[in-house]
Amino acid sequence: MSAGRPHLSVIVPTLNEEATLRDCLDSVRFADEILVVDSFSTDATVDIAREFGARVLQHEYVYSARQKNWAIPQAKHEWILLVDSDERVTPGLREEILALLASGPRDDGYWILRANHFLGRRIKRCGWGTDKVIRLFRRDLARYQDREVHAEIDLPGPLPVLAHPLEHHSFRSFAQYWRKIQIYSEWGAAQLYKEGKRAGALQILGRPVIRFFKMYVVRLGFLEGVRGLVLSMLGAFTVYLKYARLWEMRILKGAAEVPAQVEAGGPLAREQIGRMVDEERRPRQADVLSRNGHPGRTAQPR
Repeated sequence: MSAGRPHLSVIVPTLNEEATLRDCLDSVRFADEILVVDSFSTDATVDIAREFGARVLQHEYVYSARQKNWAIPQAKHEWILLVDSDERVTPGLREEILALLASGPRDDGYWILRANHFLGRRIKRCGWGTDKVIRLFRRDLARYQDREVHAEIDLPGPLPVLAHPLEHHSFRSFAQYWRKIQIYSEWGAAQLYKEGKRAGALQILGRPVIRFFKMYVVRLGFLEGVRGLVLSMLGAFTVYLKYARLWEMRILKGAAEVPAQVEAGGPLAREQIGRMVDEERRPRQADVLSRNGHPGRTAQPR
């Protein structure tokens, strides 16, 4: 399959992903190597990976960017496609990547759109329709910014955006997502507490209302029907929980420890915080330091 084109390695980071991993790995069978980098899963994740013929390495998870930066040099081939376990490479994206490699890539990395799904349907509004990530890149040139949250590949830009998206199935059921909501709100409150922030009636009431208005009205969530309404209310509820928990921490004068069941989510929660709450922002390009100490090298799409 790799005749006449550079070889491709797919990296899939995992931690207890038995519910989603099969579909993910099935979508990347076209790769010359599948490398699963596992954070010592306790479910059937590793067995499933080996069933698909993947090479499995295990490495302790610190946070997402550091885990991925450890994984990238472990790949055998020059070109890397990095895919999370709840993502799927569509047939169109597969063919686009293979054609790009066969023609000789002119850039060192490529942005890929993400089609985010909520309860089985793609959501194009509510702020979920503009998501893009750098996931196809040269192994020896690309690394993630060393940040706990919202890290992106550090490459000179601008970089092209591929035409076909990754499918992203982050919300599959309330049972699956409820724990994420708890983690987002608890960790967000703990971070605000450490930064000396306070929450009163204005924050507890006002910020959820603003969040709902932004998702449902400004970002046209009402056009998504009931799904848009539910998703917007979930976003507002998560913000409410965060500021109510921050208020409680202040009342208890320092009881800012995150409960054990939430702490078990570990650094993965810190990587994901804000994707639901949407209050923490990516750093401005001028604030990002590159590996060489120069500001503003993070690639922008073109």
